[in-house]
Amino acid sequence: MKTNPSTSAQPTAPHRTLGTTGPTAFPLGLGCMGMSALYGEADRAESLATIHAALDAGVTLLDTGDFYGMGHNELLINEALRTAPAAGREKALTSVKFGALRTVEGGFTGYDGRPEAVKNFLAYSLQRLGRDHIDIYRIARVDPDVPIEETVGAIAEAVTAGHVRHIGLSEVGADTLRRAAAVAPIADLQIEYSLISRGIEEEILPTARELGIGVTAYGVLSRGLISGHFTRDRALAPGDFRGMSPRFQGGNLDRNLDLVDALRKVADGKGVTVAQTAIAWVLSRGEDIVPLVGARRRDRLDEALGALQVDLTPADLAAIEGAVPAGAAAGDRYPAAQMAHLDSEH
Repeated sequence: MKTNPSTSAQPTAPHRTLGTTGPTAFPLGLGCMGMSALYGEADRAESLATIHAALDAGVTLLDTGDFYGMGHNELLINEALRTAPAAGREKALTSVKFGALRTVEGGFTGYDGRPEAVKNFLAYSLQRLGRDHIDIYRIARVDPDVPIEETVGAIAEAVTAGHVRHIGLSEVGADTLRRAAAVAPIADLQIEYSLISRGIEEEILPTARELGIGVTAYGVLSRGLISGHFTRDRALAPGDFRGMSPRFQGGNLDRNLDLVDALRKVADGKGVTVAQTAIAWVLSRGEDIVPLVGARRRDRLDEALGALQVDLTPADLAAIEGAVPAGAAAGDRYPAAQMAHLDSEH
């Protein structure tokens, strides 16, 4: 029988520190994007209940972006924190991405990393979140027209002013990591990392470790693709990002779900779920990595938290590698236009 420990069993899990200068956090963070954008309509009441359940279970890091739902996600987190018990609210850490430029229709037109834009985005986020500071602040993608030194320098000024606690980065390559770290201490790099997205292992992760920068890993279930719950005949809701994602298309989807079937055999052998196995694998990559789980419902959150109790032996890890070898995924992480914005891929 597969295990699915209750969230009440989790608060004693050892916390992890994000880099040498960052905050200490519960070993799993909650990615809140899907509660407002990109996966179709979400249940507001269930979203709030899920954030509350995460806080009750000991989760501290809540990750968002000011462009998720055009500010909707920050307002949702504001409401969740205002209505949460004091114990969870006081320990909560907010991680915010900024810089994406949007259209009324919901399109993306680029990124703005100018110092004056940083200050503007920050002012709006503080207002929407209802907080006097943001714990980790980062540009979502590097602005190719603005040196990263200028963007990071502006965030550093906000740290000095007390509006931001720590500086983060998102989807940047090793060279950009070095340049940014030369300006100010960087707490963490937020970047996609999962069994089927392992590009950071060659150069980016070693550089982060050399510089004392932690990693908050998003996409640990590859947007549900390797969760064990996604099926070949699943109909996606209007506006669901996965309808345009290369890994969810045609033959790519078939190939990737074949990998999930192989991973399921390993998970079944341990009596745990596919999702728990995939999350536990990311947790096993190092104490400096905090996986973000994008649960929109309490049952999915509960399943994800169960990964903290999955002990992967060397034999288990070898079996997982055999089921899902590095580089085995079919299709890019994003459509070509979005891949072009990833400094981490250049």
